[in-house]
Amino acid sequence: MSHSRLHPLQVNSATGEPYLRLPSPHDNIIITPPRMSDVDAAVHNLNDRKIVDFLIGPPFPYLPSHAEVWLSNVKEASDAVLAELGRDDPGQSDNEPKVVGRCPVHALREVAEDGTETLIGDITIRRCDFAHEGAQRDMRREENEARPVGDPTIVWCIGDWLASSHHGRGIMSAALRTLMTEWAIPRMNVRVVRAEAYTENFASTRVFEKFGFVQERIADDVVTTNSGVTWHGVRLLWWKHS
Repeated sequence: MSHSRLHPLQVNSATGEPYLRLPSPHDNIIITPPRMSDVDAAVHNLNDRKIVDFLIGPPFPYLPSHAEVWLSNVKEASDAVLAELGRDDPGQSDNEPKVVGRCPVHALREVAEDGTETLIGDITIRRCDFAHEGAQRDMRREENEARPVGDPTIVWCIGDWLASSHHGRGIMSAALRTLMTEWAIPRMNVRVVRAEAYTENFASTRVFEKFGFVQERIADDVVTTNSGVTWHGVRLLWWKHS
């Protein structure tokens, strides 16, 4: 695969794996494709109540079988994007990189001085499913899914988690900025993003606000996570490309 097809992804010369690197002072953290070897780290982190109490999706307790299914699915999607980028496309020039519908990298890894990499989180951008739109949810989701790749009116959503050992360092803010500016905007033509956070999750809200998200409203939904925590109210924030 040529540099132009993968740009701005860098490639590990030893493994051939693509990645994005966070800027200093977090340049020891990279964003890579998922790996099936992530099972143990995923199980460890997604049983941490400091993480899962703020997530609606993962089962709890989170078992190796859950991690294996999830990693298999996201790895297949990541591999498909990389394969698409690698195919010859005579209609694309080096100055017009191919627009794709996903980001092939989303696993956050901390790289130690000896080169050891540890999974510490995940940040994913996906088409929004309008979970807090009440009766309009199905209609809006279907309209959003029907839009072709590269359509600037697609509404996207961000999903993320970070190991509690790394909270409070500004890592997720740097990861969001890197994902958006290095890949989502130039390679997916992302122009509209919605973020959701429970009203009491001020840390997550601040991550989005630092990138320019603004609050639209607070949905009065009552949400109970799989870990048994009930949240009253979901903050809906929007970002639009200027």
